[in-house]
Amino acid sequence: MPLAFWVHHLNPFLGPHIGNIGIRYYGLSYILGFLTATWLLRSYSLRGLSALKADRIGDLMVTLVFGVLLGGRLGYFLFYRFDLLKDDPLALVRVWEGGMASHGGMIGVAIAIVWFSKSEKIPLTHLGDLIVSVAPAGLFFGRIANFINGELWGRISVVPWAVVFPQSAAPGTPLSIIPPRHPSQLYEAGLEGLVLFIYIQVRFWMSDVRLTKPGHLVGEFFIGYAFVRAIGETFREPDAGLILGLSRGTFYSLFLIIAGLGFVISSRLKKVK
Repeated sequence: MPLAFWVHHLNPFLGPHIGNIGIRYYGLSYILGFLTATWLLRSYSLRGLSALKADRIGDLMVTLVFGVLLGGRLGYFLFYRFDLLKDDPLALVRVWEGGMASHGGMIGVAIAIVWFSKSEKIPLTHLGDLIVSVAPAGLFFGRIANFINGELWGRISVVPWAVVFPQSAAPGTPLSIIPPRHPSQLYEAGLEGLVLFIYIQVRFWMSDVRLTKPGHLVGEFFIGYAFVRAIGETFREPDAGLILGLSRGTFYSLFLIIAGLGFVISSRLKKVK
């Protein structure tokens, strides 16, 4: 029966490679995400919608790159594979083996934003609104790269669009007995990437929330991400033990809802100068 479904055979490398050295689609996804963010932030600046000057966007991007990479990498091991980090600390630097956590990346970005806000004297809530308006683009490209890599696959399913992921079984397992699964990476790309991106962009351009309630978009993004992440998790095979009966992605998202509500309430109570 599985052979009636599409078998994942995509190469994680773009073009030729030597061992683990080459151009990976996963790396390209980060580049595309940051390029999209740079273009949007420059558009905001040119239209007078941002306190971030155009000539400082490059410095912000460098800061965010470090925040995403360090936070995402550390978050993966702390939230999902702490046992591996404890037994093999050098796994932290073997980046070619994969392993990034979106929740950890958000924490890293948050720290980077706080630092940049203070150094450039830009209101933290305003800078946060700018960043969350472009962040879904990176999430979209990242989830597409997850699918190309054949990682973070979904639960077993027989829907017509299910995919057989050879990596989901032990090496050498015949394809005929590997069960098909939801391509949950693509679901998450649509939910966390496209849906969230369209929503935040509409709010940014077609409402005055960024002017009258700085920080409100940050709260909306956190709550929206937690909601769509929980939906995506229902189709995704848990990649670590459950917490209180919830997948770790859903459990960690509960804290995003709390943080999001905090930003929403705070932005409504503050008087805008």
